[in-house]
Amino acid sequence: MVGDGPNVLLLLALPEPVRRRYADWLGRAFPQLRIDLVEHHSKVDPYIDDAEVLITFGAHMSDHVLERGHRLRWIQAVGTGVDGIVDRPALRDEVIVTNLRGLHGPAVSEAVLASMLALSRGLRRALAQQSEHRWERFPATLLSGRTVGILGVGAIASALAPRCAALGMTVIGVSSAPRAQASFERVVGREQLASVAGEVDFLVLLTPYTPETHRIVDARVLGAMRPSAYLINVARGGVVDEQALIEVLVQRRIAGAALDVFETEPLASDSPLWTLDNVLITPHTAGFHVDYPDEALPIIEENLRLFMAGRVADLTGLVAPGAGCAA
Repeated sequence: MVGDGPNVLLLLALPEPVRRRYADWLGRAFPQLRIDLVEHHSKVDPYIDDAEVLITFGAHMSDHVLERGHRLRWIQAVGTGVDGIVDRPALRDEVIVTNLRGLHGPAVSEAVLASMLALSRGLRRALAQQSEHRWERFPATLLSGRTVGILGVGAIASALAPRCAALGMTVIGVSSAPRAQASFERVVGREQLASVAGEVDFLVLLTPYTPETHRIVDARVLGAMRPSAYLINVARGGVVDEQALIEVLVQRRIAGAALDVFETEPLASDSPLWTLDNVLITPHTAGFHVDYPDEALPIIEENLRLFMAGRVADLTGLVAPGAGCAA
């Protein structure tokens, strides 16, 4: 529908029923606007030339979208991360970018806890035995009494830490701006990452992806981890040196990993990570849950009302260029 107001383009590579929820909600809220929906960046051409507002995820973007989006004035990220948006050279300085910081604490915390339990309880081994009808008992490792290190002390970490503490775990934070936090035994600077990696049972990655954190978990950090320790990445694939990680997993210099994000997504079908028996893989779903649109859309709707009223400074989730994935 074409009317009085900005043209809105939704670029959402989500299951059809989910992306339709976004389009239908905004269509009801703003019947006067033209609202178009595509499921892949290769399909934006009929709409992007006229779009003034783009609603998307950074992972769904391409350079082509910004190069063709000459009229874009505002991009609303439908997640916390704005990498894939603010780090693209084609993004013009005058384009406003907002995110949905603050929604992901419960979902990502539960994903991390599920990964910890699956790894410590040997769930992959148990499922393999089930498929073979094989009864073979083996001992689990308790979370209680273990230590978790969290790289990136932001909103999600603040939700995760008390959940870990409630299970009897000691929590250590690693941050670019260390400060005392509830439920953390201590929070230290990034320069101490390798030291922390050497004392934890689980190293959980929640850090923003920026030039400063590109492959921050490198061979040195992975080499500092104990053979009994696990890595859990729910941040961005680019914060880990993936080849170095594969090497320590193959050589069993760490016990295993739970990986929700990868340097290139989708993960290539020939990646050795698929077949390693000490790796759990999920397809970037840590923050993806059935209630997410109902949490996200009221914020997006209010932001669109503010944008149309010229109240840009009041938009929720305003981010600066280079903000990356603000965990």
